[in-house]
Amino acid sequence: MESVEKETIYDACRLLLRPVVSLIMKCGITWKEFSDLAKPVFVQVATEQFGIRGRPTNVSRVSILTGISRKEVTRQRKLLASVSGTSSTKTNDATRLLAGWHQDPAYQDSSGAPLPLVERGPVPSFESLFQSYGGDTPFQTLLKELRAAGSIAAADGGKLVALRRYHMPAAMSEENVRLFGSNLFDHATTLERNVTARKDKRRFEGFAADECIRPAAAEEFRHFVDERGQKFLEEVDDWLNRHRVTEKDTDCVPIRLGVGVYAIDGQLPIGKQS
Repeated sequence: MESVEKETIYDACRLLLRPVVSLIMKCGITWKEFSDLAKPVFVQVATEQFGIRGRPTNVSRVSILTGISRKEVTRQRKLLASVSGTSSTKTNDATRLLAGWHQDPAYQDSSGAPLPLVERGPVPSFESLFQSYGGDTPFQTLLKELRAAGSIAAADGGKLVALRRYHMPAAMSEENVRLFGSNLFDHATTLERNVTARKDKRRFEGFAADECIRPAAAEEFRHFVDERGQKFLEEVDDWLNRHRVTEKDTDCVPIRLGVGVYAIDGQLPIGKQS
């Protein structure tokens, strides 16, 4: 791979860090805390991705790559080995449940729309839907999350109705912050791969943007993207649903596939990012 000037890399890093820094400052995270948080990530990435012939990277090489002392690399590796917690699955479980509500014939009316559901009882009920699609999140926790975010609501008669096909956590909730991290990870991983990998190993990634649009057209554009983007994601969701691993696929190890869509609204920062 041809060399890239460090200043170019610095500028790209400063740009991508702006939304990250904006979020973490709103969450009360200081520069020192972020610096401490970054150190084990450097060690982890160097260990997992920069080994020779597929082996984990040794301490000396990690130290050279990261600029962190060998003693500190060893300490960070021990800390990483002791961390066993996993990120919350509430957002994934909520979206899976809503998708089941929209796709499973047992929970649809004659036109294919999701049925209003009583909270408890046999099929079709929210309880039975949860048992099929709710994942590992506790029943009341998931129900509370869906209600708080406006993904479901109580209709006349007390039945629950689906207001969305995809779950979007409430603004600045714990789940939305986790979603920020996972979505940025997915997008940045694809971008990094496309910058560094061979052409035949690259993933689809593209964007459409223009800096000379009439301001009066902004609202129309938002409606256009909301409608077409949602339709496209529903088509992707249907495709993924047709290719999910079933109980019959006993010799199959599932993989994760998907597509992300995002809107662009606003100018890039002007001038040197420093």
